[in-house]
Amino acid sequence: MSIETKIPSKIIGQPINRVDGRAKVTGAAQYAIEHKLDNVAHAMLVLSDIGRGKIQEIDSKTAERSPGVLAVISYRNATKLRSQEPKERPIVDPIEGDPLPPLQDDKVRFNGQPVAVVVAETLEQAAHAASLVRIKYDEEKPITDFSAAADEARHAPQAKTDQGKAKRPEYERGDVKKGLTDADTRIEHEYIQPTEHHNPIETHATLAHWEGKKLTLYDKSQWVMNVRDQVAQAFAIETDDVRVISLFVGGAFGSALRTWSHVLIAALAAKHVQRPVKLMLTRAQMFTGPGGRPRTWQKVSLGATRDGRLTAIEHQAVGETSTYESYSESTVNSSRMLYSCPNVATHYYLAPMNINTPTAMRAPGEVTGVYALEVAMDELAAALEMDPVELRLRNHADRDPSKDLPWSSKSLKECYLEGAERFGWSKRNPKAGATREGRNLVGYGMASAVYPTNRMPATVRIRMSADGSAEIRSSSSDMGPGTYTSISQVAADTLGLAMDQVNFRLGDTTLPTAPVHGGSMTMASVGSATQAAAEALRGKLLELASGDERSPLHRAKADGITTANGRMFLRDDSRKGESYADILKRHNRDSIEVTEKSEPGEEKKKFSMYAFGAHFVEVHVDADLCVPRVTRVVSGFGGGKIVNPKTARSQAIGGIVGGIGMACLEETHRDLRNGRVINANLADYILPVNADVPNLEVFFIDERDPHVNPLGVKGIAEIALVGIGAAIANAVYHATGIRVRDLPIRLDKLIK
Repeated sequence: MSIETKIPSKIIGQPINRVDGRAKVTGAAQYAIEHKLDNVAHAMLVLSDIGRGKIQEIDSKTAERSPGVLAVISYRNATKLRSQEPKERPIVDPIEGDPLPPLQDDKVRFNGQPVAVVVAETLEQAAHAASLVRIKYDEEKPITDFSAAADEARHAPQAKTDQGKAKRPEYERGDVKKGLTDADTRIEHEYIQPTEHHNPIETHATLAHWEGKKLTLYDKSQWVMNVRDQVAQAFAIETDDVRVISLFVGGAFGSALRTWSHVLIAALAAKHVQRPVKLMLTRAQMFTGPGGRPRTWQKVSLGATRDGRLTAIEHQAVGETSTYESYSESTVNSSRMLYSCPNVATHYYLAPMNINTPTAMRAPGEVTGVYALEVAMDELAAALEMDPVELRLRNHADRDPSKDLPWSSKSLKECYLEGAERFGWSKRNPKAGATREGRNLVGYGMASAVYPTNRMPATVRIRMSADGSAEIRSSSSDMGPGTYTSISQVAADTLGLAMDQVNFRLGDTTLPTAPVHGGSMTMASVGSATQAAAEALRGKLLELASGDERSPLHRAKADGITTANGRMFLRDDSRKGESYADILKRHNRDSIEVTEKSEPGEEKKKFSMYAFGAHFVEVHVDADLCVPRVTRVVSGFGGGKIVNPKTARSQAIGGIVGGIGMACLEETHRDLRNGRVINANLADYILPVNADVPNLEVFFIDERDPHVNPLGVKGIAEIALVGIGAAIANAVYHATGIRVRDLPIRLDKLIK
């Protein structure tokens, strides 16, 4: 049965300004470390400078005598924490392995691991004292060579993913070997996605405050409920005794999904000194505190007939992981379903190394896998002398070939055709290296985009006050996509209120349960729950009015009612109605409140649910200096109902800019001798800046999906990044005739 919205949209779909915008630009928005508490101490981590081994001796005497120092805490004197059981693992943590035990033992697993923390009166005193701590190690040779580790992983007798036995790392349909052998044209190439690290404006930070057995954490988090549960478990206290607050998040991109060790260390330190403690990671510590996007080797083999019909797809991948946890990604999944192909095989393996466990980084898995697949498709198009758009249209999948299910909705063809028209793709000279503009070689490239649409249970509470204003409550987060605004739009639209009559409270574990703020599913989950709660509230108010002989709505039925301007009235006679405030006042009610839970049903058993899109890119490559520059991007998406076109466009632009960084700039480098990150700063880890961002055009297909969730939304944040790196790489090839298969595409890789 289809799930449909019954409330006519009035505010949903409008490009409304962010309701939290003024607070952010004036500095009124409080981020984790900005909350004010009395008698706050400051903490600074001491990190290991070896890649593997054991602590032999910690000399902290000089640090302890340093001015302002309150404590130096290590495994020798830290509170013992309870280890995590497999059944307690949240969905954002790997199932296999054991999370890093913060300051719990003498074992060093990677360079940059926290081995001590200094607590002092001021941040400067803590930082100075941390530099005075001396540590001797029994050092072992670390595993730092990804090529060797990946080769070993591919030939291991039994490959594992983080799902262990629950999910095989391999997939196959048809006969791939025969499909490749029988193909008229075949290509096979290897691709490298380097390690990347999140670099949000706000580095990770936690302010911890104990009051007896109760702990309050002001934390940078994309999932406050998970932080609460994991901290309570670690300290063996009740979850009700832990409160986590995260009102604003200064960017995260997946880095704040997990409860990283610094959160527990902040709580440990506050308990040790019996004072509130602030712990904020430095920019350098962001490269070894939270994990990053894993370095991944891929090989893609494609076979096709002369007319461009795919006969086989084989996609192999090896991703790096830590030695203590098995973090895996959905790298090869898109190759199973993006194109119609009878013979498909995918293989995914893990290469354990002495690094911090990688983690989700915007569109984890899909962005890496689609990069390799879409560059391979461009290479196949070149081998066939076929237009890249035409090749993709000929292999369009009209239903999900991996699940044998119909799509809930799919607008990929429309994205191709409208994107090509807006971009001017028909002007593309098919010959690589043939188009020039002055001293620049000009290239056009394109790629598909895909990301799964997910939804999780969410609960929302809405309270309407006697003045007719409404407050929505949910423990969800807002790390920048505009959650404050879009959820307010859903509530205002459903209740018929103006935006300034709605207030959304989020980011606090005392509020109703929300799922993780990631995976492009917040609007699908919390938005659907908000709509359900608003409809339930309307129903309660109508019940009061229809049962009241004094009301113009006496005996009115729900199907004959609509709302606007803070009032409820008959659909066929707007004069017969009254305001919410009047209904509550006449019944001597200060407020009325409802709590509703919304959760997925059986829809995923009946439909395959994805957002789709296409990127078209123009690049200029200086013919003499070989410097590539992205000059123009046109991207189109089928993302279901777009609740707020302005914030959705902002999300899409952010993803595209991230793709420019992925394709041309970003790479984390490690010293192979000891695993140290050697470019852990914003001078050497290069991110896109304004000068790197060209003319970006984003459009959305008017897509209606009655199956995916009650709102019909799909999410934009993740898919906007998927495919853009491949489109840029393909454009660089078209400009130069040089195929770069290991990102980022730097000038040294374009010198002939």
